[in-house]
Amino acid sequence: MFLTIAGSSCSGKTTAVRACAQIDGLVVHDFDEIGVPSGADVVWRQRSLQEWIRRALRLQADGLDMLLTGQSPLGEVLACPSAVELDAIAACLLDVDDQVRRQRLERRDPGKWDAEATRKFIGWARWHRGHAADPRHLPEAITAAGDERMRWDRWSGWTAGDPRWNVRVIDTTGRSVDQSAAGIRQWVNDARADFAAGRLALHHGAWAAHRR
Repeated sequence: MFLTIAGSSCSGKTTAVRACAQIDGLVVHDFDEIGVPSGADVVWRQRSLQEWIRRALRLQADGLDMLLTGQSPLGEVLACPSAVELDAIAACLLDVDDQVRRQRLERRDPGKWDAEATRKFIGWARWHRGHAADPRHLPEAITAAGDERMRWDRWSGWTAGDPRWNVRVIDTTGRSVDQSAAGIRQWVNDARADFAAGRLALHHGAWAAHRR
């Protein structure tokens, strides 16, 4: 099973990694472990996501699940060439209030981000919220300049409310680290239970209208 936690910077993804590190049968990674080159763009992110999914498939063959935190939303995961080979996919968005995000960015990287850079972080976070709720929300943000191998047609016809478009949103605003961690662990447990019971819509590639 492939579990993905997305979110703009300072949503709490580091907390997610720590919260899930000791869950049995779950291998946890952060997308940026592979290194982020200067000038990294959408194509780089999407091609790197494909490589992460290939790693998840190797773990799957050994009976292990992967949880990956990063910037890639559900639409990118589903469009990756190898995504249909995954036993199951579950998606989560970590979010936080815009003003809290600004404060966290300044605490984490004092003086590093100017107003324009901060505006982009906030804009990306707002896009994630829209995408999590509705696949039709500005899809060109990830498709327009994306990797030519991505299969956007797998979900481009879906609408809000489609059971396959299921993103758990965990808002960390006003929550302690322990509370956020508990919410993340609960999502992992729920996704695994749904898959075991046959309730998870994104299973065994059956969700893809076009498998290749």
